[in-house]
Amino acid sequence: MSRVLIVGASAAGLAAAETLRQEGYGGTITLVGDEPHLPYDRPPLSKQLLAGRWQPGRLALRPEADLAALGLDLRLGVAASGLDPDARSVLMADGSRVTYDGLIVATGVRPRHLPGDGAHVLRTLDDALRLRDRLGPGRRLAVVGAGFLGAEAAAVARGLGTEVTLLEPAAVPLAHAVGEEAGRVLSGVHLEHGVDLRTGVVATEVTDGGVRLAGGGMVEADAVLVAVGSRPNTAWLEGSGLDLGDGLMCDEYSAAAPGVYGAGDVARWHNPLFGVAMRVEHRTNAAEQGRAAARNLLRPDARKPFAPVPYFWSDQYDTKIQAYGHLRDHDDVVVVDGELDKRRFMVAYRAGDRLSGILAVGMPPKAIRPWRQAVAQRTTWREALHNAGTGL
Repeated sequence: MSRVLIVGASAAGLAAAETLRQEGYGGTITLVGDEPHLPYDRPPLSKQLLAGRWQPGRLALRPEADLAALGLDLRLGVAASGLDPDARSVLMADGSRVTYDGLIVATGVRPRHLPGDGAHVLRTLDDALRLRDRLGPGRRLAVVGAGFLGAEAAAVARGLGTEVTLLEPAAVPLAHAVGEEAGRVLSGVHLEHGVDLRTGVVATEVTDGGVRLAGGGMVEADAVLVAVGSRPNTAWLEGSGLDLGDGLMCDEYSAAAPGVYGAGDVARWHNPLFGVAMRVEHRTNAAEQGRAAARNLLRPDARKPFAPVPYFWSDQYDTKIQAYGHLRDHDDVVVVDGELDKRRFMVAYRAGDRLSGILAVGMPPKAIRPWRQAVAQRTTWREALHNAGTGL
């Protein structure tokens, strides 16, 4: 294998390229990215960068010298537009073609939109800088969607003195992901900081003056952020013969086809640890899967299943939120440490008869780490609850 093509120059793609070199691969590595920027970190976009505490240069995933040392064929500012697996080539938006012996798809996701013009989204560095310019005292921001991204942006905007209206169609924000009790606690933090949180409302259109609601109501705002989820960037793979559903469908090795692997937010793969297919939009998983895909591509006869315990974190005001495992589709949730009303607690999640995840709010990292091991070991629910009193 003399040519590896990685489409997607963010955390997953860069991790794959670095791993190939670390594993001794000396062939050509072409790293393609649709943005003109060198690979950068995305989680700070809705936190430190949006708040103005960081400037863009601090987001770089690696110094330029380290990137140069990888000896990459780096092609930035041009998107992939098609894949011909028979010819083992990728068509680029500028009309050029890149051939490969092995391919890693790491094209991430793109934000969902609402009808109308003028809304902000928050996915890229340029998105964050444009929104940052619209925040500050005397400004009004409407945030559509009270998931983690919308909640983080709302918290930052309030910290900058912006009036914030947070719109959410569900009765309890994040209840589908973390359960109703934890969702209510996290919502209360926003209310205490002066956010106008409106639940059970549906935004239908963005206008010059704000957001139109189902039923004819209107939320006036100087700027609107739409944070209603994302779609995997798989349009360029249509017609390729690859299996596309909610992402690029991959097996337990992150393989989508012979010599083709998926990594990061775009990949929906079978995680044998939980026995389900999942697609994880978190920074840690992107880097881990990029490394795993590179190793499996490089050594097809010694492939290893990609079976991580997913991890994510969120900062909202002075509250630190951390989670390990697969929290969605849980069957039960129990507070195992701390108190909800003090916003310092841990909750455990059950799927079937197993511990499937743990969420910590306002707790030190060392308190949650043993629970990660318990999830990784597929601890039974009964055993997890029994051990909770002794710190596992």
